[in-house]
This record gives sequence, structure tokens and C-alpha cells, in this order.
Amino acid sequence: MKYIKRDLESTIIRKLKTVPVIAVIGPRQSGKSTLIKNILKKRDNSLYLDLERPSDLNKLRDAESYFTLNKDMLICLDEIQRMPEIFPLIRSLVDANGKKGQFIILGSASAKLLKQSSESLAGRITYLELTPFLIPEIAAKKNMTKIRSLWLRGGFPRSYLAENDLESLEWRNDFIKTFTERDIPLFGFNIPNKGIERIFSMCAHMHGQILNRSKLGEALGVSHHTVQHYLEILSETFLLRIIKPYEKNTKKRIIKSPKIYIRDSGLLHALLHIKNYDDLFGHPAFGASWEGFALENIVSELPGWETYFYRSSSGDEIDLVIENGKNRYALEFKASVAPTVSKGFYNAIETLAIDAAWIICPIEGQYPIGKNVTVSSPRAFLEQLKS
Repeated sequence: MKYIKRDLESTIIRKLKTVPVIAVIGPRQSGKSTLIKNILKKRDNSLYLDLERPSDLNKLRDAESYFTLNKDMLICLDEIQRMPEIFPLIRSLVDANGKKGQFIILGSASAKLLKQSSESLAGRITYLELTPFLIPEIAAKKNMTKIRSLWLRGGFPRSYLAENDLESLEWRNDFIKTFTERDIPLFGFNIPNKGIERIFSMCAHMHGQILNRSKLGEALGVSHHTVQHYLEILSETFLLRIIKPYEKNTKKRIIKSPKIYIRDSGLLHALLHIKNYDDLFGHPAFGASWEGFALENIVSELPGWETYFYRSSSGDEIDLVIENGKNRYALEFKASVAPTVSKGFYNAIETLAIDAAWIICPIEGQYPIGKNVTVSSPRAFLEQLKS
């Protein structure tokens, strides 16, 4: 399979010089192993162990002796969630050695879940998330063909790089089946396969909408507490993004339930039985699909920013509010190449004292449509924000 350089690669190489342990986390099949192997092959003093391979697990039957024997090596442990008991030993060895760049650990569970096992590494570890492919990684400027393909197929490497749309869809269907039937038990979650599969499918039909836990619970025949547990699992395994409502500095009555998005657009389309771009273009979820795709490409590039949505009881609404302590920006997502926004959007901008606003749509470049309001592609917005 063709190797596409990941934007995270330079960050990992830089962090190896500053911290003893790097954790690269992200969903299964997002390219973590491929990325790290590409980094390690350029180094002489490195080892790679896959904890899902019995032969590599056998090497760690006496892990302390193995690590001590290879104390001058950079050691990568893949699928670290399979062996959480190893974290205290890593901490002890890291402290004794005193060097930077001793371990890279890869995991398919979030930092929150890993930290439950890796608390002993506090102050010695940095967490970096590798998402599936994002727009800047696969498409040069003004290449809408590749961007549409990324939108349709999603960013998982084997899905995006498939020979055709049918092979891509088959891979995504297999991924969903494997995730619900095999991966969930491996992560230690003792829940029915059909339960997580059904709620994942239902989340696809609620993509970009306000979450109604009671309604989901009634449909599934479980309590809203169980629904919340299932949603947390999908979130902590990087498949669901939950956006909280903006509740600061406003006296208006607002919607206080979060919005939910399937993080990978390709998985969303598989769950909705969308086979190709023609299906997508004519589907009722076309606008919501673009919203989730563009939102994910933007939010994933803005670590450290706070993200919210805003909706008042009177209907004033902003799809995404982002803050970094100094600025507050508003983003509206429109699947049209000639977008218009409602009066409610401008009302919300005034209510929240927004510094600037963008309408994000599938175009090339950007252009202004009002004072501090710009129509933009996701890439052009990010370039402007980071400039």
C-alpha cells in the first residue's frame, strides 16, 4: 500500500528529543503502526513489538530483563492496551535510565482510558493523536477531486487508498463488524455486540443533531445511563465526536444537550448505505455529512482550542464556536458552493460577541461576504487561522 507522509511525523521526531515516552493514540487502522515503522526504519537503535502477536508477547514474559538488555534502544510497543500492567515497569526503567526518547507506545484507546493504566508515567509521557487522513495530507491546493474522494471514503488509509469505491465500502463494512464483535471486548468493555452496533448505527442517523439519550434508550430498550455508557465507549475509541453546547456569558435560554458526529465520514456513509458520490449527493444526510467532514478536519487540527456549538431556544444557531483564550470564532457549515446563512446566525454572532466568522463549504479558496464574515474552504480557513 502506498505510504502517505503524515503531518504528525515531524512532531513525533521532535518530541523524541524532549520526553522519555511518547504515546501515539487513535482509532484502529488509522495508520499508527505504519507511521512509527516508517520513523523507526530510519534509526539503527530501535525495536518494534506488536502485543497482538504471540511471538512478541513471549519476549516480554520477563519484560524487565528484556528491556534492560535493550536499554540503549528506542522500543515501540504496539497495542499497549493489551498489557496495561507494564506501565509501572516502564516508569521505573525510564527513571533509572534518565534518557529522552526511550519508548513509543501505540494504543487504540483514548488518552483518558490509557491514563487509567498509565498514571505512573505522569510527567514522563506526552500523548499525540493520529487521526485518519486529513485534507492537507492527501490533497494539494485546489484538488477537489481528492477532497471529494476523502469525504466519500473517509480517511482510514485502507479505505481511502482502495482501488475503487466498492472495495472501499467493503473494507469499511468489515471494519465496523470487527470493531463491534472483536475490538470492543479486547478493550475490556463487557457489553453486548448488538448493543454497540445498533447505537453506532443510530448515531449515524442522528449525525449532526442534538443528542436525545431518552429517545435512543427507548429505541434500544435500555436506560439513558446505558446509552451514555455506550456513547462514551464510541467517543473513547475515536469513532464518535461529542460537541458540548456553549453556555458562557449568555442570558438567553439555550439548548443544553450536546451534538454528536460520526468522526469518520466514510464510516458514516457505510452505516447509511451510501455507496458512491451520486448516492451521497442525493441523500437527505448530504448537508449533515459535509458538516461532520469539515468539522472533523478543522477540530482535529486545533488541539488546545475549546469547541462548542450554540443554539438558543428561539432558533439562533452557530454550528461550531472555537475559543483559545484570546479569540472567539464562529463557523457555519454549508454543503452548497453558493452558501447563504440565516438571520439567526448573525443574531448568535452578536449575542456571543464573536470576533470573526466563516462559512465553510466545498469550494477552493475564500472570499468575504460581510464585515468579519468569510466564505472559505476548510483548508483556506486553517491556513488563515494559523498564519
